[in-house]
Amino acid sequence: MPIKVLGMIGVAPPQDASTVHIVGGGIDKDYIKAFTQAHESAGFDAILIGHSSSSADGFGVAQYAATHSERINILLAHRPGFSEPTQAARRVATLDNLIDGRLWLHIITGGVDADQRRDGDYTPHDERYQRTDEYLEVMRLVWTSSAPFDYEGKFYRVSRAASEVQGHQQPHVPLWFGGVSDAAIPVGAKHCDMYALFGEPRPQVQELMDRINGEASKFQRSPAFNLSFRPIIGATEAQAWRKAKDILAGVEAASGGGSTKQPEAETARRLMSLIDGGEVQDERLWVPIAAAAKGSGNSTALVGTPEQVAEAIAKYYDMGVGGVLIRGFDPFNDAIEYGNELIPQIREKVAARDAAK
Repeated sequence: MPIKVLGMIGVAPPQDASTVHIVGGGIDKDYIKAFTQAHESAGFDAILIGHSSSSADGFGVAQYAATHSERINILLAHRPGFSEPTQAARRVATLDNLIDGRLWLHIITGGVDADQRRDGDYTPHDERYQRTDEYLEVMRLVWTSSAPFDYEGKFYRVSRAASEVQGHQQPHVPLWFGGVSDAAIPVGAKHCDMYALFGEPRPQVQELMDRINGEASKFQRSPAFNLSFRPIIGATEAQAWRKAKDILAGVEAASGGGSTKQPEAETARRLMSLIDGGEVQDERLWVPIAAAAKGSGNSTALVGTPEQVAEAIAKYYDMGVGGVLIRGFDPFNDAIEYGNELIPQIREKVAARDAAK
């Protein structure tokens, strides 16, 4: 099957030259429009709209981006726990109709206590995933029930719940899920259509996929998998590596050394610890930026020519990975550059593999 290629848009121009984080920075509607259209022109299948406790409302951004594009899908990050699941399900179904079925929903429960508390959520980490489990159960009932329903759980209780709006996509929008902690994996495996993982060496990715599939089999489910990388490409491999070192220097300067404290989120701890296995893993997975950024911002890089990076991505496809999210450290310009050679190379290599089967 063709691989899904995703990008990620921000809502305002970044303030530094080596952008680790793309969420935040206020809101600039002209930038959102141009960034969305750049991805569509470059041949991306979808764009991710991220979420934080201080960023612009994703539902509004998603509708605006869809209004100024024609075909690209919108992967909307959504954090459970801050609205009732019945109300959120109707918002999702409404938006899915308004943008003609181009909506995907990325469930991010939240792995950092401080970010949760900015919005007033003091629920402990593992309980947040228990809450997400109930949240998704209720949302599914809203989307699929033909008659009013009751639900009573630890976190949510509804009586005679119903919805007069159903999604454009049936039975509901595709559900994506992020999180690899012990509390997260059983919930994601139970509910998601696409499990989103950060880019790690192939053996670690295979281990995670096997574990998630084992949990999903308990529910007779088999999710697809998506990986996120930060490609750094050049006309020659040497040029790509020079570019990579310059980006690392910028990230290190921006961090100023930073705290030595281990990050709180399990995903960030995993990425930060990859440096223990060496700077370059597999053939061209480069991890020093992830270490410098303390594992934040899905900051593992693939470095090389477009053909080399595309081959590295195709090797994950050989393992069963069905999607890849690629974004650069110069997000807007890199999206355009990826469309020139990298995305066509990815699609060509995947198509050749499919033909060989």
